[in-house]
Amino acid sequence: MNEALYRKLQEDVKVYVNGPARALSERIEETGECGAEVREELKERGFLKLAAPEEYGGMGLNFLQYLELLELFSQLHGSIRMIVHVSNGIWRPIHYKASKEQKRRFVKPLVQGELTAAFALTEPTTGAGTDIRTSARKENGEFVLNGAKWMVAFGDTADYVLLFARMENSSGQEGTIALMVPSGSPGLSIKKMPPTLGLTGTGHAHLYFKDCRVPEDCLIGEVGQGLSVAMNGFLNPSRISVGMTCVGLAQRALDLSVERSRKRVTYGKPLSQRPIVQTWLAEMATDIEAARQLCLHAGRAQVEGELTPAHASMAKLFALEMLQRVTDKAQQIYGGISYFKGMEIERIYRDARAQKFEEGTSEIQKAVIARQLLAKD
Repeated sequence: MNEALYRKLQEDVKVYVNGPARALSERIEETGECGAEVREELKERGFLKLAAPEEYGGMGLNFLQYLELLELFSQLHGSIRMIVHVSNGIWRPIHYKASKEQKRRFVKPLVQGELTAAFALTEPTTGAGTDIRTSARKENGEFVLNGAKWMVAFGDTADYVLLFARMENSSGQEGTIALMVPSGSPGLSIKKMPPTLGLTGTGHAHLYFKDCRVPEDCLIGEVGQGLSVAMNGFLNPSRISVGMTCVGLAQRALDLSVERSRKRVTYGKPLSQRPIVQTWLAEMATDIEAARQLCLHAGRAQVEGELTPAHASMAKLFALEMLQRVTDKAQQIYGGISYFKGMEIERIYRDARAQKFEEGTSEIQKAVIARQLLAKD
């Protein structure tokens, strides 16, 4: 997208975020529901196909442009942010290794909002990556699946699940596969999980596979490429994106904290005139800007084809830990009232905890970074 059209789109997003979407955020939190009408509104505004190529019907933003808009969306309710983030990223891993027919069958309908898909990697009894245990075997032109996945965002409503499993009797990356599993597949049971601490209204699912049969033409890429699809197609750019969602939410917490410090008067003086509050605000603003620039640095590496796993993990690690520091300070500035339901800063504090687990914990990011460092001669 050229610069003039992009700036117009950016202004439209700002108007939406600071206008009708604020009331929508409040409604979601009050009702506990983020229904299909929210996704439909975002779809109608074109916000669910921002980063997809124009050949699929997307807007064709480059990754840096997308990150700038994602920061704005992340200043809203966590469930809105999740819809925008997942919808604008789930096409990537499928596109990464899909055949021409699969791009027609899956990628284009996903971008245009005719299909929805969920990303299913994490399992209840293992970690992720090469530790996955959900098994597959080929039988009469089908893959037969056994195992379980959980904490699958939108897994209770998606049309397809992008599933990562391994062929029986394989180990490591060898034998891993990526499959587009229809939600109505025989042998697949979907159970909605309990409500989460934050992200009110975002459904998560526990998936059970018992001799679940999936046609062979649902295989994305080849046997042995499953983790490559997961990491290079989705997790690395998604980690940068999650980092930028941390920046957006932290920026909202800072904006509210500045406003609160000016309005709240104690002992005849607004909080904004107290040195300790000024120190906190300065630390918060510096932390946010450092995280923003690190995410944009990783985004440029993605655009230029030079992204490494460490780039993505550094962005996610720093931004995540920054968000925890900023939201802690924001609550201190607000005081005890920030602990009460109905306060936006209370909801932000809860929503911020979700990013601690999305696309891997801090400990996983540190392991990725250390692995790359130690691999150097």
